[in-house]
Amino acid sequence: MSTTPPPPATPPAYSPGTPAPVAKTNTLAIVGFVLGFVVSLGAVVVSHIALAQIKRTGEAGRGFAIAGLILGYVGIFFGIIWVIIIIVGIIAGASSGSFDSGNY
Repeated sequence: MSTTPPPPATPPAYSPGTPAPVAKTNTLAIVGFVLGFVVSLGAVVVSHIALAQIKRTGEAGRGFAIAGLILGYVGIFFGIIWVIIIIVGIIAGASSGSFDSGNY
């Protein structure tokens, strides 16, 4: 007589032949990441919203949202630096007399 265990009553939720279940990626996290390359302020806003949704729902995409935040904040930083450089250049040009009023 063989002493094999009886088969399980229900099949396991995951078997080697089936793909593992994949968590849904938060759409706003992906949008925030893409906006990080185009519109920095939009990336910051959307990525913060995505992080709040991910925390509440448990969706995937936290990395995308954080990357969107980083890209957004870096873009805003460089945008501010660019505006400061332009303003300093305009002030320096105006004070050196580069802007002539047309009197020759």
